[in-house]
Amino acid sequence: MTDGSPGPTPGFLVWRLANKWRVAVDRAVAPLGLTHAQYSLVASLHGMQRAGERPSQRRLADHTGLEALYVSKLARALESAGLIERTRDPRDPRAVQLALTEPGQAVTRQAIAVVQDLLQQLLEPLGGLDAARTRAFTDELTTLLDAPLAPSAPIDENTQGTRP
Repeated sequence: MTDGSPGPTPGFLVWRLANKWRVAVDRAVAPLGLTHAQYSLVASLHGMQRAGERPSQRRLADHTGLEALYVSKLARALESAGLIERTRDPRDPRAVQLALTEPGQAVTRQAIAVVQDLLQQLLEPLGGLDAARTRAFTDELTTLLDAPLAPSAPIDENTQGTRP
């Protein structure tokens, strides 16, 4: 929050909502042996596979917004758990393709159902998952996510407060 503002800033509220959601999903999928980040990976992979895609780790990183190195770490853990398989892309030996295994598909379907119920609870104050307010909220979030953010120039303590 900033000094003089009557309430929390939009950035603070987005951060709080993101943390509330992450913690709730972590708790909801823990009985299935997943974390929120792992859920994000397998649920995204599930949707991509249903669309006929066998994405690379890089493609999945771009889709989820997670760092490629983190996706690689998550993929190795999910592979060790028998939920996904990692194979070299025959068209690009540097790329690793991901696919859900049969047990991975079963766990993912269960996790998606659990998270859908949780999402319905979260969105109930807006009228539920199919409400007009939820659609408008989703459109606003999409607008914000699509807006590029350029990193600010670092503050130089020697020139702070001076003009060029």
